[in-house]
Amino acid sequence: MSTETETVELVGEEAVENVARAALLAALTGAFAYVSFPNPVSPVTISLQVLGVFLAGILLGPIWGGTSMGLYLVAGAVGAPIFAGGSSGVGVLFGQSGGYLWSYPVAAFLVGVIVHGGLRLTNPGERNVVRLVGAMVVGTAVIYAFGVVGLSLVLGMSLQKAFVAGALAFIPAEAFKIAAAVGIVNSDQIAAE
Repeated sequence: MSTETETVELVGEEAVENVARAALLAALTGAFAYVSFPNPVSPVTISLQVLGVFLAGILLGPIWGGTSMGLYLVAGAVGAPIFAGGSSGVGVLFGQSGGYLWSYPVAAFLVGVIVHGGLRLTNPGERNVVRLVGAMVVGTAVIYAFGVVGLSLVLGMSLQKAFVAGALAFIPAEAFKIAAAVGIVNSDQIAAE
């Protein structure tokens, strides 16, 4: 009888780390969803979820940032209370905020591509602020485009009214989220000064 054992690596360490990071950012986005409040000029609430989308793209890169937001959507669809205000379920994905939610993987991917200059992950702290802000402005435009179209379809509004209620009404909040993301990404440099 032999007492020797052999170990087999089923999944590489890098893959495990990437999945863990993607899950962590998905969970953080879900936690940000609890920081929400009504927008007086829109049927869609303001939340910090988009900050999670930005951070996923910036910190994880395009592939894993997009994957993270895909995990976020799946978790919320199957019942985890991680959408705005603690809501969940497939119905939310097809409700008035569904367009915004569907955009998250696309927006995180695009933010990651712009920040990292392609599909490979680089150090986001080495990117200048203009590139970071530009990436998040593009991400915001994608989120608004999906959200406005979804709002128009679900509520039967004209695209113009949906744009006013679903995009213009959120610009001050988005500016805050962009500034917060830049501060988080550059916190090492700020602390060193």
